[in-house]
Amino acid sequence: MPRLWNETIEAHRRDVTDSILATTAALVTEHGIRAVTMSQIAEQVGIGRATLYKYYPNVEAILIAWQHRRIAGHLAELTELSDGPSPAIGRLSNALRRYASITHESHNAELASLLHPGGHLEAAQDQLHGLMTRLIEDAVRDGSVRTDVPPSELASFSLHAIGAACDVKSAAARERLVALTMDALLPRR
Repeated sequence: MPRLWNETIEAHRRDVTDSILATTAALVTEHGIRAVTMSQIAEQVGIGRATLYKYYPNVEAILIAWQHRRIAGHLAELTELSDGPSPAIGRLSNALRRYASITHESHNAELASLLHPGGHLEAAQDQLHGLMTRLIEDAVRDGSVRTDVPPSELASFSLHAIGAACDVKSAAARERLVALTMDALLPRR
């Protein structure tokens, strides 16, 4: 098969996959997880059910793929923030602020109960913890973060503290949560 043909097929597959993931997410948001069927997804995407089954075996598999894509995007965004040119404490604050927003925006108890038990998020959580640990190590090196607690433990503390953002209702409350977390990371005088 000519290379152009292969590239066209791959582009078509990506477009169909993107459409399946986006459509499923929209249907779940509108109707709830339990109400969405493969038939609805296929109809909304504009493909046959048999074609949909060639891509995914069930709704749960689609949601897992959608979740993996979202997580990869969030990790890329947080990595970009952590690699920026500003001082370590500013990069850490920006990353925690964005993580608080992501946590708040992404919280869906029904979806979490479906996707989390299988351990699908462990690798992403490890990456996130590593990212935060490196940011804190950078901040320790320039003296802007406390040194009486190991950076890995401070990263765990920070991620758990910011995880509470899923329960707060306003941006101002999330900002207070980030400020409180950052204050706990500052050197003790």
